[in-house]
Amino acid sequence: MKPEEGRKRVIIEAIQPQIDCGRYPTRRIVGDQIAISAAIFSDGHDHVAARLLFKHESERQWRSTSMTALGNDLWSANFTVEQLGAWTYAIQAWVDHFDTWCDDLKKRLAAQPDPSSPDLAKRDLPPQDIPVAFEIGAQLLDQTAARAGASGRESKSADVKRLKTIAASLRALASQKLPLYEYPLSPEIEHLAARYPDLAFASDAKELHLWVDRERARFSSWYELFPRSTSPDPTRHGTFADVELLLPEIAGMGFDILYLPPIHPIGMAFRKGPNNTPSTDPGDPGSPWAIGSPEGGHKAIHPRLGTFADFDHLVAAVRANGMELALDIAFQCSPDHPWVKQHPDWFLHRPDGTIQYAENPPKKYQDIYPLNFESPDWKALWDELRSVFQFWIHRGVRVFRVDNPHTKAFAFWEWCLADLRTEAPDVIFLAEAFTRPHVMYALAKGGYTQSYTYFTWRTEKSELQAYFEEITKPPVSDFFTPNVWPNTPDILHASLQTGDRPAFMQRVILATTLAASYGIYGPAFELCENVPVRPGSEEYLNSEKYQVRHWDRSAAHSIAPLIARLNQIRRTNPALQSDLSLHFHEVDNPQLIAYSKSAPGVDGGPPNVILTVVNLDPHNEQAGWVDLDLKQLGIGHDEFFDVEDLLTSAHYQWHDRSNYVALRPAIMPAHVLRVTRKTDTSGMLDIRNI
Repeated sequence: MKPEEGRKRVIIEAIQPQIDCGRYPTRRIVGDQIAISAAIFSDGHDHVAARLLFKHESERQWRSTSMTALGNDLWSANFTVEQLGAWTYAIQAWVDHFDTWCDDLKKRLAAQPDPSSPDLAKRDLPPQDIPVAFEIGAQLLDQTAARAGASGRESKSADVKRLKTIAASLRALASQKLPLYEYPLSPEIEHLAARYPDLAFASDAKELHLWVDRERARFSSWYELFPRSTSPDPTRHGTFADVELLLPEIAGMGFDILYLPPIHPIGMAFRKGPNNTPSTDPGDPGSPWAIGSPEGGHKAIHPRLGTFADFDHLVAAVRANGMELALDIAFQCSPDHPWVKQHPDWFLHRPDGTIQYAENPPKKYQDIYPLNFESPDWKALWDELRSVFQFWIHRGVRVFRVDNPHTKAFAFWEWCLADLRTEAPDVIFLAEAFTRPHVMYALAKGGYTQSYTYFTWRTEKSELQAYFEEITKPPVSDFFTPNVWPNTPDILHASLQTGDRPAFMQRVILATTLAASYGIYGPAFELCENVPVRPGSEEYLNSEKYQVRHWDRSAAHSIAPLIARLNQIRRTNPALQSDLSLHFHEVDNPQLIAYSKSAPGVDGGPPNVILTVVNLDPHNEQAGWVDLDLKQLGIGHDEFFDVEDLLTSAHYQWHDRSNYVALRPAIMPAHVLRVTRKTDTSGMLDIRNI
């Protein structure tokens, strides 16, 4: 088919970043500089030029910046995103006739014979038609002046006059018919002409989209607790007021998000007892995820936790302690939920007319009815689910952890999350989706800010490295932000069951240094709770999901001081606040893993470089030689440098690539080292770090 305009000769392809050919927005953080690249070329030998167009959703006019040729038809440009929300960017490219003419003229001038030169071969070159070339350049400048006059720029009058003057001077040179010419234009004049390109036949690439989140979307530390287990009185159900009493302690540990499991009324029908037993006693509280009773559903509060006034007070108190409150949104219902009677079509019915409860064979959840996203009344269902988020957003909540989002329709999430962000662009959604990679990635593309990961089950050095290299590098990192959890109320991994306290230390060090966002389920984690309900199970014995627990938060074996130290290290070292610089280094012992992160220095200062070495064996001391990628650390070969262990404040002098490490897990299973270049090498005789 003949194109509508066949004179558009420039090809634009391989634009990066883009997600699924532009189907989904790329994700970035406020303040990021966005690097855009593309392959841009045309037929023949004419030069091309290109510019990057970009704008925030609130802007009507495009902003632009020139793209730079990198060689081999690759071009790039950067722009900075200063606002939350949706951004659009595009590339426009065209044949640059004036720049082509400039280059051609330089070649002609270089080839013109010099009458005074004894170089006969050069004097025998054919005439270069320099006067004709000057006339062509003058015509191009006249056209440029006309575009400048129509551009609407404030300075257009001066530019028009300057361009016409230059065109006249070229014509004057052409009329002189001199035996030898010099190049008549300055770089300033070339730049002036480039300000008014001929876009009549410019090629325009498809518009692409960015979603820009706030900083906490990239860097966050989550602490999960069950409010009902916070009472200082073992005989009493915990309340929001009890949670408030713990806020200084949790904030003091360095967490910035306090996450609460569902706070709604819990159904009585098929209520689960301790350790997920199907039979209950009258005092058993049931699972918070069995949401809904005659007292209300997803927009109600369990009466034993407090009132809405108490909740609002908690939200303010959390904020006053430098944190944010995150709520769990679980779209499932107890058989007692009001929706079951009001909207029976929202649920899947079995042939006998009963509603299908949730199952994950061999597990059965008789206390939970899943929603049916193929319901004939799906539009009303979507609206109601969206309204749940809106309800809590209007009460000041800006962070949500969403339970099992992969069991709900992807189209719903894409619509719902985008719609919610139109009124609250600062909202953060964490997907609790322990599922297949493509499913996790689809949720991220569809709008989830962060996602749980497979970190919990990655314990070997090779699998840790392979997995984190996948999720922290493009193309995955352009849309997927990991949030790593060493434990959850559902998952007590075998490594924690058998590794005792050193395993908990090891896993939290890995979590806090491998990923910019992480979380723990506490106080089970800091108190090293590691007894499963039965051998081979990942369920806790006496799980808080089914009963109220009372914790001795001051126990001597608590690793809370270590967690607090790690969070403090993360806050004071920008290198640990992003995942994009993660780089693994070789170690000759498979039980030792080494990796670094870096960030540019502040106000021209030295870069912040953190090197972490972890012993993956919770039972035995492991030692080995770390083979450093010195270029990645900014260290020269044969150079001495200082490393400070931020966990112990010890300093060591290291030298060149190979350095020795030995780690005893019961004492401290890792080094978190700040790397500093050192010019004074006096006294640096012991280069081993033991």
